[in-house]
Amino acid sequence: MSKSFYITTAIDYLNGEPHLGHAYEKVITDVITRGRQSLGEETFFLTGLDEHGQKVQQAAQAEGKTSRDYCDQLSRSWRRFSEMLGLSINDFIRTTEDRHKRVVQAILAKLHGEGHFYKAAYTGFYSAKEETFLTEKDRRPDGTFDAVWGQVVELQEENYYFKLGVHQQWLIDHIEANPGFIQPTSRRNEVLGFLKNNTLEDLCISRPVSRLSWGIPLPFDPDYVTYVWFDALTNYVTVPIALGDTGPRAALSATLDLPVANGAAPRNDLWPADVHVIGKDILKFHAVYWPIMLKAAGLELPRMVLAHGWWQKDGEKMSKTTGNIVDPVRVIQDWGLDAFRYYVVRELDIGPDGNWTDAGFKSRYQAELANGLGNLVNRSLSMLKRYREGVVPERSDELAAEASAVAKETRDCVQQFRLQAGLQAIWAFISRVNQYVDQTAPFKLAKDPAQSKRLDEVLYNLVESCRVIGVLLWPYLPSTAERIYVQIGLQETPNRFEQAEWGRLSQGHAIGTPEGLFPRRD
Repeated sequence: MSKSFYITTAIDYLNGEPHLGHAYEKVITDVITRGRQSLGEETFFLTGLDEHGQKVQQAAQAEGKTSRDYCDQLSRSWRRFSEMLGLSINDFIRTTEDRHKRVVQAILAKLHGEGHFYKAAYTGFYSAKEETFLTEKDRRPDGTFDAVWGQVVELQEENYYFKLGVHQQWLIDHIEANPGFIQPTSRRNEVLGFLKNNTLEDLCISRPVSRLSWGIPLPFDPDYVTYVWFDALTNYVTVPIALGDTGPRAALSATLDLPVANGAAPRNDLWPADVHVIGKDILKFHAVYWPIMLKAAGLELPRMVLAHGWWQKDGEKMSKTTGNIVDPVRVIQDWGLDAFRYYVVRELDIGPDGNWTDAGFKSRYQAELANGLGNLVNRSLSMLKRYREGVVPERSDELAAEASAVAKETRDCVQQFRLQAGLQAIWAFISRVNQYVDQTAPFKLAKDPAQSKRLDEVLYNLVESCRVIGVLLWPYLPSTAERIYVQIGLQETPNRFEQAEWGRLSQGHAIGTPEGLFPRRD
């Protein structure tokens, strides 16, 4: 069995409603997934929810609910959100599931049995907001803590600690030997700088039940639950193990008590993950803690951690308090899913921070979707209907070379995770074909019977270009791509880049009914 392209998002913390950052991460992951499908690869897309921890417990208490009821209710809203984004997911993990609990406990038991943990008393500062212990390095010169930590309290308690420091040099060596492990390069350099300039402190992996009951119990000490980040990071390997992936199951065989889901046959096509798509704010957890956890447990490391930036609104940090937010649900309801997907991918490259403006969104919608793509497809098909009764004329290759070039460029961009560049290439071609309409003026050719053959050539190049554009668009705007194919009268889904080969639209083919893709919004 060949390796499937296994891709994950960060799992979202269940103490609120989804926002623009959540939506962006899911969309770009879906674009990558569909892009790999278009390349002919088998894919597996995992997303889900992180449901344990103090913040969830406190949020549930504030609403007068049990933690379980709170999570069950809110998870339904997040599932609907995933469906609204049109995600091609294969599994949706919840960290409260039994399959996840068993994998977490298996890893904990193995690490504990092999001496990776120790118990020690701690007196110091704790941020409930970030669910982490702080050190003197985190304090300001005046002894206070930055507001980002929320309320900081002084604690004195015993906990279990994971010996991270002994793996520090190994991790540096691994990152340097595998330049693609952390991307983009700026984030790789950030992690290397952190590791080379700081002594890696041991990680507290437990919380006493007396303070936090909503978590996965330690298999070797029932008075403690698992630190939420140790729990959450394990989700990426939970699903492959639950589905019977032989590699990670073998590594945990001595401690794992989890039958294969639905009695399925063993497989070996998922782990290691090919790409973890995450936000830059949780890079340390995924690029430092997680690799060390995996190495210590004898599990293969993921091949890439791909970190994206944050969104601002009108040049400022988004805040519910000030009302300076973008509600992705409302945008999708008002403008359509593909308009939203287009803007977030076109506006923000993976890596840097982005800036959402309502004016910018409307401008791109009007100029690039309505007047660019929508106008091209509608007038091309409408002219074929008007001048040739919707029947495709003889093949002509006037735009073939340019179409082939943009197809190759789009494939390369998708394969290299340069999603924004891929969209730019497609829209450059859309502009070129619109220019071709203006240059050839088929509406004038139609008035001159002597120009009948030339009109046929132009019409073929226009409709075939629209078909190629539909293929290239599918990873980005799947609904729009499929609508283009329906309007051209094609039954298949345009989900393979090989379909972008010029000339597949045969003479005599009857197209469907032209309809507007993106209505103009004044």
